[in-house]
Amino acid sequence: MNLPAVALELAAATVLLLYAVSLVKKGVETASGDIVARTVGGAGRRPRAAVYGCVVAIALQSSTAVAMLAAGFAISGALGLDIGLAVLLGADLGSALVVKILSFDLHWLAPLFVAAGGLLHLKASMRKVTEAGRAVLGIGLLLLSLQMIGHATQPLTQSPLLPSAIAFLGTDALTVMILAAVFTWALHSSVAAILLILTFAAKGLVPLEVGIPLVLGVNLGGGLIALWLTRGLPVEGRRLPLGNLLFRALFSAAVFALFSLHAPFVWLPGGTVAGKLVNLHLLFNAALVLIGLVSCGLMARLVRLLTAAPVEAYLAAHASALDHSLIDKPAQALAAAAREVLHMGNLIARMLEPVMAVIQSPTPETVKALRSIDGDIHRAHREIKLYVAAVNRGVLTEEQSRRGIELTEAAIHLEYAGDVVAKNLLQMAEERLDGAGAFSQEGWRELTLLHAAVFANVRLAANLLVSPDPVIAREMVRQKEHVRRLVEESSKSHLERLRQGIAASIQSSDMHLEIVRALKEVNSLVTTMAYPRLRETGDLLESRLVPAA
Repeated sequence: MNLPAVALELAAATVLLLYAVSLVKKGVETASGDIVARTVGGAGRRPRAAVYGCVVAIALQSSTAVAMLAAGFAISGALGLDIGLAVLLGADLGSALVVKILSFDLHWLAPLFVAAGGLLHLKASMRKVTEAGRAVLGIGLLLLSLQMIGHATQPLTQSPLLPSAIAFLGTDALTVMILAAVFTWALHSSVAAILLILTFAAKGLVPLEVGIPLVLGVNLGGGLIALWLTRGLPVEGRRLPLGNLLFRALFSAAVFALFSLHAPFVWLPGGTVAGKLVNLHLLFNAALVLIGLVSCGLMARLVRLLTAAPVEAYLAAHASALDHSLIDKPAQALAAAAREVLHMGNLIARMLEPVMAVIQSPTPETVKALRSIDGDIHRAHREIKLYVAAVNRGVLTEEQSRRGIELTEAAIHLEYAGDVVAKNLLQMAEERLDGAGAFSQEGWRELTLLHAAVFANVRLAANLLVSPDPVIAREMVRQKEHVRRLVEESSKSHLERLRQGIAASIQSSDMHLEIVRALKEVNSLVTTMAYPRLRETGDLLESRLVPAA
């Protein structure tokens, strides 16, 4: 056995597996991102929320992607903590179902999916069809990667060291479980990790007594991925993955305790070790959904006790990036100005992020705290404008001059966006403080979905400032069209509720329409930051009008 060659082939197959999973996720998100987001954000009661999470996870082949979507809706107030936990538990089950499907012998489908998906992705003229082809291509590559892993591990079955290594692992199940959790976190894909284990088991490399702690470790590590990826989000976004991780950890510990007490697992369905392990993975997540649907409320209260969301978190101190000693160095000075514009974008995000929760449950303290951020935005705008003007008095290249104008315009638009939040949306919160009527359930769901879409574009605008990539700019414009559709749908639905005489809609009609208008205006202001990039690449039309005949 040539060990370096085996290791290289196994590494290549694993990377291909991870790349294939990301291809499927990206293709589905781009082709049907609006539907996916509305599905996650529109979850109702816990059973339906679990079903929605399961369906979206199957489509994306990733429970982590669902967790990130749910965290965004939780931040905007569109998704309650207990309902969000049900979504994530359903997503875990959906991910397990994906593994179960892929555990069947589907190697004959790989060439078909690669050929069909590749042709669609390369030749289709419609964007959604192109991205659907990307997803199909990803599935084909995933199946090919599993074949490569099986081929790479075949020589290992002949290794004389393997029996002793397996015997050593079998003596310390807890270490095996912890290593599997860390490995899954490192891969950032529980689907890829469990498929690797199943492939090794199918080749006779992993016996059942080692495979069980490995599967439990993968389930634990899957919860760590989302918690790690959301570590920089506000506390509302971090609570969901934390609750999901606690569910997984407690249930993994319970099953591991049974295993440590030598409880028999021969009852597991499946004629092979790989079959028993994949069924254990599926049953683990199915049982967790059933238990979680009953105890989501208790877990939500526990997570709230473990986390706190002080108002002061929105008011962190900031040291200005505008270094006046760099005025005579245009390249460095403009980079400093870009950092300060990015700070403005972050301030807008901090204002916009909790605004729906503040409107729903306002207090004088939270309204005052958000209004103080608007003052910081005005100061940053004034300083950026004067700083760039001072830089422009020097000798600049044409590109530097254009960059200075772009940064000034971005600062102006961000200031306007802050004014809209402060003077319109926070005004709604103050009206609620004065006793204004509550929103209808359907109307509030529409508003929170619209808010989540606008906030996503604010995040993209910040990313564009860091990396002026035309792909990000195009995504911002596509997101603007999505917001426009949401506005149209919400307006029509609101008018229909008024026609039906729904009391809550009648009482909150002015506030509903004002919030819609304000969110649409914020979205339009931040999207203007994408236009310079698109003009450079020729991706922006001069007019939406059809040319005259």
